Amino acid sequence: MNGLYALKPWYADKLSGVRAALVRREVSPDTLTLVGVACAAGAAVALVALPFGYAAPPVALLLAARLAFANLDGALARDTGRTTRRGALLNELGDRAADLVVLAGFLPLAPLWLVATAALAATLPSWVSLAGAAAGADRLNGGPVGKTERCALVVVAAASGWTVPVLAVVAAGSALTAALRLARLWRELGGAR
Repeated sequence: MNGLYALKPWYADKLSGVRAALVRREVSPDTLTLVGVACAAGAAVALVALPFGYAAPPVALLLAARLAFANLDGALARDTGRTTRRGALLNELGDRAADLVVLAGFLPLAPLWLVATAALAATLPSWVSLAGAAAGADRLNGGPVGKTERCALVVVAAASGWTVPVLAVVAAGSALTAALRLARLWRELGGAR
């Protein structure tokens, strides 16, 4: 069920030089979280402002940066001993805000009800994982349609103009991801009371 999330260790390794430079420059992990949200907003603007096809490269670049900053903020906090509960809260809020702001870029491009459905569904996997972690389970991540896959789907929409099909896949895939995570957590936490 990990999907593209299975590449995270490889990706984190590729970012180790950047992480070391950030440590040397004493960059705040919170700054990285906020820059990641700004990258998501930039991707949303590019999606709306540029013609399909031309939008794909900047959207892909900005969403790759968004994912890099999402990886780097927590790693930097751990590397520098700056993990805090406030930082964890900001990280989670930043991730949800980035998801929602990217999908807000679809507002002029697709029916409002579909954008809203996809946005709500995109938050469900994380809410399920956070609820499981609050109950004492390990935090679940990954797909079939997790954060990385949603970013890839937005790039598909930017390249092709297939906004409605992409939003439908985001909505259905995110709901499926949430259901699979919930089923796994239900088993791990002992099922019914």
